[in-house]
Amino acid sequence: MYLLASRTGSGEILVTALDAVGAQIEPPLRLAPGGFSDFVLAREPEEPRWVWDDTSRWSPALLGAGIRVRRCHDLRLCHAILRGSALTATSELGRRIPGRWDQAPVLQSVAVPSGVTLFDLTLDTDEGTGGESAADDTMAEFLSQLEAVSACAEPGRLRLLLAAESVGALIAAEMQFAGLPWRTDIHDQLLTSELGPRVAHGTRPERLEQLAARIRGELDDPMLNLDSQQELLKSLQRAGLTATSTRAWELKKLEHPVIKPLLEYKKLARLLSANGWYWMDTWIVDGRFHPEYVPGGAATGRWGASGGGALQLPKQVRGAVVADEGWKLVVADAAQLEPRILAALSADTAMATAGRGTDLYAGIVASGVVGTRDHAKAAMLGAMYGATTGESGRLLPRLARAYPRALGLTETAARAGERGDIVTTRLGRSSPRPGEGWQATQAQAYDPAASAADERRARSQARDWGRFTRNFVVQGSAAEWALCWMAEVRRELWSLRHTPVRGRPSAFAGTPHLVFFLHDEIIVHTPVALVDEVERIITRAAETAGRLLFGDFPVDFLLTVATVDCYSEAKLRARREDESMPDPLRLTATAADGIRVDGELVDGAVIVAGGDSLAQCAARSSPRAAHSPTDSRAGLGCSAAAS
Repeated sequence: MYLLASRTGSGEILVTALDAVGAQIEPPLRLAPGGFSDFVLAREPEEPRWVWDDTSRWSPALLGAGIRVRRCHDLRLCHAILRGSALTATSELGRRIPGRWDQAPVLQSVAVPSGVTLFDLTLDTDEGTGGESAADDTMAEFLSQLEAVSACAEPGRLRLLLAAESVGALIAAEMQFAGLPWRTDIHDQLLTSELGPRVAHGTRPERLEQLAARIRGELDDPMLNLDSQQELLKSLQRAGLTATSTRAWELKKLEHPVIKPLLEYKKLARLLSANGWYWMDTWIVDGRFHPEYVPGGAATGRWGASGGGALQLPKQVRGAVVADEGWKLVVADAAQLEPRILAALSADTAMATAGRGTDLYAGIVASGVVGTRDHAKAAMLGAMYGATTGESGRLLPRLARAYPRALGLTETAARAGERGDIVTTRLGRSSPRPGEGWQATQAQAYDPAASAADERRARSQARDWGRFTRNFVVQGSAAEWALCWMAEVRRELWSLRHTPVRGRPSAFAGTPHLVFFLHDEIIVHTPVALVDEVERIITRAAETAGRLLFGDFPVDFLLTVATVDCYSEAKLRARREDESMPDPLRLTATAADGIRVDGELVDGAVIVAGGDSLAQCAARSSPRAAHSPTDSRAGLGCSAAAS
């Protein structure tokens, strides 16, 4: 059953119960905004799927009232997927003239005045100009989405994706609400040890001042403003350095006494600006970090952040992430996620076998494809990101001979991008087409009057877009796996209970819960007594996610799982394992930070996201071929077609 909630222009909330095909099954109910939480609490035991325009607008007030919902359908997120998917391109929704559902939501920061909790909010009623227009629009959009999915050639793929994307939005709201445990006293100590004693905002700390003086002396430029990239670049060039930018990776190529202090200055200045004392005062509230997540923030479906830098938590401050007394942090990281996704996507059994129960790169070495683990990693990243030169380019032919299906998939995706075509992920998210400027450049190259420079520019831009689509299909599918992983983790954690903790939000006071994600990594905050079960849940969820996406294809998704008091302990442990032994569960970085198209960062590594109930779905599924994702008619459920 669906329960569709919409806001009317008069400030009321209209709730309509719908069946599997969107037909009304109960008279619509009008509620005052203040009565909606009680209504949700009363109906939630029936496990309906709540349908609303934007989870980030509805969930905070419910969480503030101590209410979590199991399932929802986020119309805005689902619209974005269906609007761009090749599977629904011919539907009414896919062909529709862009409207309000295509507009990016306005993200509003939540002010936290003293004495007021972070989510003392009321439901926003500024939705329309009056009457029932907003409600009618919400209903019409939902019915349009139902129709688009049911009429497409492979509805099962999209149902799973829409359900996972929607519950991912619930997880994002819950993680922001619950917050990541954070010790400001330890944070202050860490900053002081790196930067020197705290100073007023806008003032350089002692360590930065010392480095600035040394840099000015080495460059013989006493008036240099180190925070001006243009001034710094000119000063470097006046000193005889062939610097073309002030990026760290460029500076490391240069030989000069100024380089070492300059790199240190840049590192510490970044720490001060991104996670310094001002950031701590702004984002840490009552011992919790409350970042603002943006599910589906990138083209591949990976998450973004609109505030707090949730996706960039540097190692210098991870020591401040400390579990509450009597609780632990369970940190889990998926090992070589994208290469394993590539093996499953392409049904390359040889590559899957190389990673069976072990580190995939070590397995490639053991298979005799390359000589070292570093070579295996370089070659694999080259295959996924389009390297043609250097060590990666030299090793790629060996990888292609050993794993032709996997390398064939990435090459096919790249050629599609070079033609300006789209590619589609495992569950149905499609890449955007290149823009008008790209199309104009390609057209110019075919003009009889085109110059050699026009043709070179067109080839270069085509290759750039091909690199984007090459990685899109793998990275986007990995994001889908991560959504399903988090979905199942959330579902199983829901049933665990322990003694509530005073002072913590009632929705999470005694329940293990997700508190953070970073790329392909999650953190669960749990009472000590439930640690063992939480670890088992996280591991089972990874297996379930694999079955949902790839049926019975024999690919392993291995995890590093560490239970710690402090986040930095997990990272240290993983690094020691990675350096000292060929452990099949060791932590491995599997993707670069991003790829560039026309000089712009297009997308980056996989971001772990979330979902809902999945285990029942996997249990009910009969064995499927590698290219038949499970139709989620239980578990996550059918977000766009009811079970």
